Amino acid sequence: MNDSTFILGVDLDGVVGDFYGIIRKIAAEWLDKPLESLTTEVTYGFAEWGIDEFGGYDRLHRFAVTKRNIFRDMEPIKNAPAVLRKLSNRDIRIRIITHRLFLKYSHQASITQTVDWLDNYDIPYWDICFMNDKGAVGAHVYIDDAPENIISLRKQGCQTIVFSNSTNRELPGPRAEDWFEVERLVMEAKEEWKTGTTGLFS
Repeated sequence: MNDSTFILGVDLDGVVGDFYGIIRKIAAEWLDKPLESLTTEVTYGFAEWGIDEFGGYDRLHRFAVTKRNIFRDMEPIKNAPAVLRKLSNRDIRIRIITHRLFLKYSHQASITQTVDWLDNYDIPYWDICFMNDKGAVGAHVYIDDAPENIISLRKQGCQTIVFSNSTNRELPGPRAEDWFEVERLVMEAKEEWKTGTTGLFS
């Protein structure tokens, strides 16, 4: 890598992988509730599903990782792998940044499932970082869906695109509703970076 390499910091869950789709199915099993009874209009942490009386999100997450291989079996968001291939082919360095190691004693499963999943869907990346402070690893532009992450990144001065879902509708743009919009916004950000202009994030 050199100073002429444009770096895209990419979150996985809810951005590249359909985390909300698969965790809803797993939660229905774990809670012993009909799938249709769990709303798709969720906030971060899924309080709407009533998981707190069953031990909360951490217990659901551990079950999903260690018993249901969530990070191996989730489907990709539509068009995400193909667009990432196109961006990589345009000399954009894909840096995967995910906070999947927040629970003890499930790290090996989380890492193994993540790498297998990325390879299975031929998702290109140069780096993969498992960490909470995403701004610390450095990227020219980030794409994320979690409100806490987006707010933190922007407070650090990191240019961040919101990948839209029900958890982040109150946040200001720029935002992408799908991966074709991600492609357009990332290419605009790269052009601004090359020319030293501003606009997209101003």
